[in-house]
Formats: sequence, structure tokens, C-alpha cells
Amino acid sequence: MTAVSTQSVPAFCEGIKHFGDLPPDFAAHGQGAVIAPGQTAIANPSDPAAVYQTLLAADALRYLTLQMTASKESGHPGGFASIAEAIAALVMLGHKNIVTEVGHHAPGFYSNVFLDGSLEAMGINTVQDLCDRFRETHGLLGHLSGQIPGLLAPAGPLGQGQHFAMAGAKLHPGVLFPVTIGDGGLGEPYIMSSIAHFNTAYPSATNFLPILVWNGYSQEHHSMVSTKSNQAMIDYWRGNGFQEVILVDAKDFEDANQPGDYVDSTAFSFAQRMAFTQAVLEATDKAAKLALGGTLTVLIVKQLKGAGVHKRGAQSHNLYPGDSLTRDYIVSALTTRALHPDAWNLVRTNYERAAGGPGAKVAVTEKELPLADLGTLPLNEFPVGDKQVATTAMGALVGYVGQQDPNFVVTNADGNAASGINNINQALKIIHPTTDATYFQQPQGQVYEPLSEDACAGLAAAQALFGGRTLWCSYESFAINGLPIWQTVTQAMAELRRATPSTITLFTAGALEQGRNGWTHQRPEVENYFAGMMRNGNVFPLFPTDANGIQVCYDWALGTVNKGVTITASKSPLSIRTTFEQTRQALAEGAVELASTPGDKTVVFAVIGDMTLIPVFEAAEQLASAGIGSRVVSVVSPRQLYRPTDVAWDMCSEPDSNFLDDAGFERLFGGDVVIGVTGGSSAMLEPVMLRSTAPCDTFAWKRGETTATAGQIMALNGITAENFVNRAKALLG
Repeated sequence: MTAVSTQSVPAFCEGIKHFGDLPPDFAAHGQGAVIAPGQTAIANPSDPAAVYQTLLAADALRYLTLQMTASKESGHPGGFASIAEAIAALVMLGHKNIVTEVGHHAPGFYSNVFLDGSLEAMGINTVQDLCDRFRETHGLLGHLSGQIPGLLAPAGPLGQGQHFAMAGAKLHPGVLFPVTIGDGGLGEPYIMSSIAHFNTAYPSATNFLPILVWNGYSQEHHSMVSTKSNQAMIDYWRGNGFQEVILVDAKDFEDANQPGDYVDSTAFSFAQRMAFTQAVLEATDKAAKLALGGTLTVLIVKQLKGAGVHKRGAQSHNLYPGDSLTRDYIVSALTTRALHPDAWNLVRTNYERAAGGPGAKVAVTEKELPLADLGTLPLNEFPVGDKQVATTAMGALVGYVGQQDPNFVVTNADGNAASGINNINQALKIIHPTTDATYFQQPQGQVYEPLSEDACAGLAAAQALFGGRTLWCSYESFAINGLPIWQTVTQAMAELRRATPSTITLFTAGALEQGRNGWTHQRPEVENYFAGMMRNGNVFPLFPTDANGIQVCYDWALGTVNKGVTITASKSPLSIRTTFEQTRQALAEGAVELASTPGDKTVVFAVIGDMTLIPVFEAAEQLASAGIGSRVVSVVSPRQLYRPTDVAWDMCSEPDSNFLDDAGFERLFGGDVVIGVTGGSSAMLEPVMLRSTAPCDTFAWKRGETTATAGQIMALNGITAENFVNRAKALLG
């Protein structure tokens, strides 16, 4: 190691614990940045100087990743270390719209955007800042989030990253969207199936590039694909539709007598390290050009997990208490990877120039995507007392939106026709390679129908995060399989540093309509998911009262940003009970009064849903005959009924602090007894029950069963007028 004068150390290097000697051949290949002023990428991936400086960048990434994680004795350095050459190659080739499927690679990705200056936007200017802010509030989260400058997408649960890459590819033709995929996560079924359907629907959008991080290990053991031969892995990707499979195996360059199929390139001689880095650089360049040129391509880099950091294999995955900057094997790894200040300066200069500037300025998600002007939606206000299908009324508006906005996409796994929204298919057409007018399908359409809720939610939520309008439609009972990525995106939207269209869903065919299908189609407990998320601050579950209400709800949702909006409605013809203006009031206040009957005492019905209103109005009539007054209140947006202190609205980047005040709550729900009624989860009624001071009770979904009618399934769950009346009388004493 070399003693370094502080005068020769670049300012951003403040906090680096170890500096090294100048590497071999620096005089020949390191005298000037290979990306010259005014250029955005290296000119030739076979140029020895380009290879040399890419190798330096890979070592810089490994060093920063390990020092950052060791500074907190926490975090995940090993997985990213095995792909450092490819990440450095992407940057040197001018590609900064990089996505990952692997949340555990977060420290490496932070190192990558630190090197080009992106993190200066959040006050991280030096390596010391980088370490101080890692895994701290308002800093660099343990997994990628929505708030980090220069990083395109969040990363947490496995099997999600490809959705962001594909959404980016769809919205930005001509831009490359690499996405790293871990071999531990390759076992998730969603990755290949979602890519396959996307490629069938959008065969020209090949400008996303999966990069398999094939390092032989998962989080705590060997990966399940670690026993595959190179040919078997190539065959696997080809069998899933990839036309070009480019594999670089570090073993082919091994000269350090490492055993096994997976080896660490940092242990090679310097000449062989150069040879391996050149192979990765050339392969990355070839793969990028193929992907941008219309060929579905995957790049596979096979290198031992933990290459160049403190440990190897699964043991390199995570740091634990005690894995500090003074631990012998941490010190040894850092000193081995340590760069000379002149090398650090060279890496920083290349990174700053690559792609035309820091990712925080040039990545596609760093500015808002221009949206088509929708004009005024053609709302159709039905007369009160009429009977209409709510979902069909919304479908007409969805068709209009798609006709105005060519980027708009509707996703549905179970078929729009089954949900009363075949008018969406008629207006926008299902994307399918076979043209058939009978089924409203053609290659150029805007309705995306993979038979996977994950793929539906994935493309819809990812495109919304990347700036485009979308709608995810699902049966309420099946939506659960797509909710993990929807939750990931809505949380990212809450902290996003730019405005983006809200991610909107339509959930139809609720449990009460699915009697004949039995419990397999009766899973309204999914509403618990949204009920829990309401306190996040930017999640708005909406329950329109009728076909008029759903139109106003969708119109409102389209005008919002950085929110997760779920709309749940029936596909059966039901009575129109509200005007447009009443729903607008309900969106502002959370609920709207539908009917009031005078009496000596007042029973307030707080009702979520449309079909559940039928037994409630029957109960109101029975109470009236007994001289007991009632008020029927339709809860449309329960989030607005919370108290401001219940919800983390002030932590959202686009805060919404509009909650119903105490006087408004008393006006709607003040009475002698409050009865909450819902055909779904009782958790949705929590805001009412928290604030009500009157004796109260709740009638909600319990379990599913096969029945002939909605009335029978409600009766099985105790949701009947008779039960409401009896309970109200008991509470009245």
C-alpha cells in the first residue's frame, strides 16, 4: 500500500479507508479518460485502454460496496460483486438506464450512481457521506427505493425487475434497459413467463436486456440452477424464446487453479483479468446492439458469488454484526481492491461523461414523461332509479382514454368480457399475433392479456411508475397474485422525486356475485391488503356506489399523481342511487348520505359496496315501521375518514392532507347506533369504528360457499336486514 498525500486525493474520495499503488500498465492505459470530453461512451470495446479502465471501474465498485456495507456491519455485497464487470461495461458503453431484479444488489447500485455524481442530488458528495447515509432514514435504503437519484426502479421481492425494464422498453424505443437477474431469483416463475408474453405482444420492443448473474449461489446456499451446464443454461433461455444467448464464463480465463465451475476473476493474473474484462465488455456491447436492433437477447455472466470482496459463495451474501471495517478479512479485501487516487479520478471522469452526464440527469425516469391530453371525459350521468352495470359504464371511459393516449395500456388476466367490460376490448383491441374480429384481437392493440396476475400488475404498475397511464383489471378474488409488485410501486410512488400517473386498478366480480363458483372465486379478504396500505398515505381504495359513481371515481383517479387507486365494483345491473355531484362530495369527504328516515332514535348504516346496500335499505324500512330512524351512508373512499394522525400522508412526495373533520364526521355518522356493513373485509371500516362514539357493530365477510344467489351468500355471512335490525335494537337497549 502507498502513503498518499491528501493534496493528491480527489475531494469525492474523502472517507476512503485504504488507497493502493498504481496498477500495472497505468502509464500505458491510464494517462487520460478513455471517454473523451464531449463523448458519451468508449469508442471501441476491444481497445486495451477501454478494457483497462473498465477493470478499474469494476474494482472501484467492489471497493465502495464493501466499505459501505462494512461501515454499518450490514448489507449485501456478495451478489453484486460477481457482476461488477458487466455493470462497469454498461456504463462505459453509455448505458445508464439500468434496472435490477435483485434488491440485495442495492449497495452496488448505490456505488454505481455515486461514481457518476448522481447522489450529490441528495447531499452525498463523498465516500464518507456514502457510508454515513447507508441504511439510514432519508438515506440509502437497504434495498432500492423510489427516492434514489439515477436509479430507475425499486427492488425488493424477487421476480419484479423485468417488468420495469419491459415498461421502459415499451415507452422509450431506442433506449436500452438492462436488467440484472440473479440466479437465485431465476426460480421465480414470473420472470420467464412475463418476458415471453411481453415479447409476443410487443415483438419489436426488444430494447430490454436481461443480464443473468450466474454466480452459483442464492442467499444462504447454492442456487437451484448451479448444477446446470453452460449448454443447458443456453438451451433454457433459447427454449424460452431468446434468439441470442451470450455467455461469458470466468472459468475460461482461469489461471489461479481455482476448483469448481464458478471462479473469482479477481484472483486471476492481471493479464487474465484484462482478458476476462475484455470478454465481458465485448459481450455487453454485442448484446446491447442486438437488443436495440430487434433481437431478443440475454447476456449471462458466470462468475463466483463474492468475487473480489470479503468471502466467497453464499457466505459473501450478507454482513453481520462484527463484520466491521477493522475485521481482518474485511481489511484484507479492501486493501486488495484499493485504488490509487489517480485511478479513482480516472473512474470518476469516465462515469461523469458516460451517457452524457450523471444518471440523475440523463436516466429516463429523471423527468416526467409527456402525457397525451385527454380533454374532457365523456361522462354519462344516468338518472337516479335506473339500473346500470357499473363496470360497463367505466369501460366506456377506459376506451375513450386509450383512444386519446396511444401509450395507455389495460391489463387483464381473466378476460374483460367476463367482468362486464368487453366494451374496452371493442374500443382498444386485445394485443394478439392472430387477427380475429370476433374476439376483438389484433397485433396492434392496447389490451394486454397474459394469464398471470403478476404479469398484468407488473406491466401496468411499472409503466405507471415510468410515467405512463395504465389500468390493471382483475377479479377481486385473483388479484392477490399481482399485489406484491403493485405494493412495491405504490410505496415507491410515495417517495418519488417526480410526479407520475397514479397506478389504477379495477377489481370486479366480487364475492357476492360469484355464488355459483364457490369459495375459489370468493376472496374479498384481499381488501385487508388495501386496508393496511391506506395508512401509507397515498393508497386510496374506492368503492363507488353505482354506475354514476364509478365514472366520477375513475375521472378523479386519472387526475391524480403518485397514488395507488383501487376501484372495486359489481358487474351486475344495480340501481343508480347517486348523482355525479354526490360522488364528488364522497371523494372529498370519504362518504355520502343516501337516505335519512326520522325517528325517536337514529341508526346509522356505514356501508361499503354497492350490492350490500340492498339489505341495508330493507333494514331501514323495517326500522322505520318500528318508529326507529336511520341514515344510510355510502362509504366511497374510507381513507378520507381516517384522522390525519392515523395516516403517513405528510411523508408522501405528493401529500394529500384532505381528511373529513370532526364536524363532517358527526354530520354523516353521528347517531345513537352505528352499524358497519361490507361484503368484504371489516378492516375497511376501521376509520369509522375508530372515530364513532356511539355503540357500534360490524357485519362483514366471513367465508365463502357455493350459493345460487348473492342474497344467499350474504345470508351465509350474516349480512341480512333481519340481523341488522336485531343488532340495532339490541344496541339501542
